[in-house]
Amino acid sequence: MTSGFLVLLPPSETKRDGGISAFGPDAPAAASLAEAARDPSASLSWPSMGSVRDELVGDLVALAGDAERMAAAFKLSDKLAAVEAERNRALRTAPRLPAVLRYTGVLYDALDAGSLDAEACRWLAGHVAIHSALYGLVGAGEPIAAYRCSANSRLPGRSLKQRWASRVADALTAHDGTVLDLRSNGYRALGAAGARSIVADIVTDDGAGGVRALNHFNKQAKGELVRALAVSERGRALPPDVDVDRLCATLGEVGFHAEPVSASRLRCWANDSVHA
Repeated sequence: MTSGFLVLLPPSETKRDGGISAFGPDAPAAASLAEAARDPSASLSWPSMGSVRDELVGDLVALAGDAERMAAAFKLSDKLAAVEAERNRALRTAPRLPAVLRYTGVLYDALDAGSLDAEACRWLAGHVAIHSALYGLVGAGEPIAAYRCSANSRLPGRSLKQRWASRVADALTAHDGTVLDLRSNGYRALGAAGARSIVADIVTDDGAGGVRALNHFNKQAKGELVRALAVSERGRALPPDVDVDRLCATLGEVGFHAEPVSASRLRCWANDSVHA
């Protein structure tokens, strides 16, 4: 995934347990994303991030052996820390699931990748990456375990920013194509997207002739936006080096009103259903 138009998403705190079998035999869309995920040793894209991934897995497995320290590091209740510790202890052997199916929550529920047809799933697998605090950049169709680690987690030793910022920034700077950056600020702090990125701000009219940023509901809008691109021939046909004007025009064609703010930023209005 080192070239082409790329959509960059944040992860979600909430995750689905298990592997691909959790979807059952009647889930062709899930299966079409999951061939690589059947092999727990399957490699992820961006191999330059491998050493940091391995380091973090080791740290998380070790931390999971001390429930009190884990609760403090992740700001969890004792009950939730016990659940998440079980996940993290199993990181090296846990079943894998394509990243876009592993994550749940508002954004990923709106994207609803498991309901997409094979063509839309292929587009997701080739054009969508997720910025994980544990794995760094991963393709939407690439296999990951369920885990607990987020942008604001405080682990022993180096901070997540110290571990990730240069690796992620270097990878995104080297990417040969436009990057549509839909990450939250916390994940942008773990690695800049580079000069060829376009940040999308999700907004709505404020009722007084201006606009305001959406907070909670921006996640739903982002999920719906990525789904709209995946299911549309126009969305799937975006060229690798698409500029902000062409991108805004295409978003309009798939059901979203968007306007350029600068060459590297756009505003996209959430659909009425998002905050109805």
